[in-house]
This record gives sequence, structure tokens and C-alpha cells, in this order.
Amino acid sequence: MTNKKKTAKISTWGKIWRIALAIAVPLGGGLIISLFTRDAMSKFSTFSQPPLAPPAWLFPVAWTILYVLMGLASYFIWKKGYDSKKVAEKTASRNALIVYGVQLVMNFVWTPLFFSLGWYWFAFVWLMVMWALIIVLLVQAFRISRPAFFMLLPYIIWCTFAAYLNCGIAILN
Repeated sequence: MTNKKKTAKISTWGKIWRIALAIAVPLGGGLIISLFTRDAMSKFSTFSQPPLAPPAWLFPVAWTILYVLMGLASYFIWKKGYDSKKVAEKTASRNALIVYGVQLVMNFVWTPLFFSLGWYWFAFVWLMVMWALIIVLLVQAFRISRPAFFMLLPYIIWCTFAAYLNCGIAILN
């Protein structure tokens, strides 16, 4: 059965608002979490750290860039489903956005687990589950929108590095 409903064309301002919202969601969530964990970076510098640990100032810069890329990727995934007339493509887009949302919430929760509660090993396991969800999201994005896929690649690379740091800090502290 095909979807005979005609998809409405989005105006330029509509696209701008949707892109802004897609970017604002991860940036806003990251900002809220950072307000609850203000001392995180000063605490990070007191840890015994594994080799290759970057300076504390790099984390907010990296996460800002990653959140913008993640937001744009979510927009491209949503847009592909919105523009499609095929039910399977709409469903694939919706499912990818669900995985995106779940892993994004997990991303936000990791910071208080690690910094506020000091549950380093639990945070590492949490991060590994999140990492697996990002891999699922990457596979879905590859099938739906190549630009989204490429925008998510720095995220999985950074989370892999974060897992190394998390594990190293858990071992050394």
C-alpha cells in the first residue's frame, strides 16, 4: 500500500526553524547538564589521567561542535522521512530518530554519573551501551542520509576516545 497523501513543501523559514530546533535540542540538553555539573572540568583536572588525556578546555569546545553536528544529522534524518512518500522510509526515519533520542538522553545522563556521583565503572558500562546505540544510529543513518552519517562519525570517534578516558580514569583513581 502506498502513501497517497501529498507531502507539503516546507518554506525556507520553516526549514531554518526546524534546523535551529534540531540543533537546540542537543545544545540545550548539554547546557542544562553542564549547569548541574559545573565543577566537572575542575574535578577532571584533579584525576590521575591516562596518556593522551586532553586539556579540560577542549571538552566544551568538542561537545559544542558534536552537538551541532548531531542536531544537523537528526534534521537530515527527519527531513528524509518527511519528504518520502514511502511508508518504509518514513518508518526508518522515525526509528532512527527514536534511537537518536535514546542515545542523546544517555549522553546527558553520563556526565552526572561520572562526575557528580563518581560511579566511574558504571559510567563506563553506560557509555558502552550508548556507544552501541550510536553504532546502530550510524547504520540507520547510512541507509537514510549519507550527510547525516558523515556528521555522526566524529561523535562515535569522540565517544570511543571518551570510553578510553573513562576506563583509564576508573583504573587510575
